Amino acid sequence: MKYVLLAGRVLFSAVFIMSSFGHFSQATIGYAASAGVPLANVLVPLSGIMELVGALLILTGYKAKWGAWLLVIFLVPVTFSLHAFWKTTEPMQQKLEMAAFMKNISMLGAALIISYMGSGSLSIDNLISRNKLVNRRQQVSPAH
Repeated sequence: MKYVLLAGRVLFSAVFIMSSFGHFSQATIGYAASAGVPLANVLVPLSGIMELVGALLILTGYKAKWGAWLLVIFLVPVTFSLHAFWKTTEPMQQKLEMAAFMKNISMLGAALIISYMGSGSLSIDNLISRNKLVNRRQQVSPAH
């Protein structure tokens, strides 16, 4: 099962890693500005950094819970402001925005699960905690 969790982390992170680089393009910044995002030239690249850092933390399993919270902080405003399908009157556009909204909601759910459960046994976090446990045991019991 540990490999299933690792595969899930890889697949989940890939979405954010791939999309994070687009946050530095003028087209994405312009789209966000036209959708009413204030200070889009600052907030959009910042959101790309949050997205990339959060995804890399989850991917490596180093401070994965922190990475998950970065993605939660990223996803909530993006989902409700940029994919507000209920504000769209054109039927096809409404369907597209609803699909993007629901995709983000599912990723938000996964990020919340990771923020609670952590990264699992195949992770840097687990390796660090095992090393700390071994070091504590060595300090408590004298060598023979």
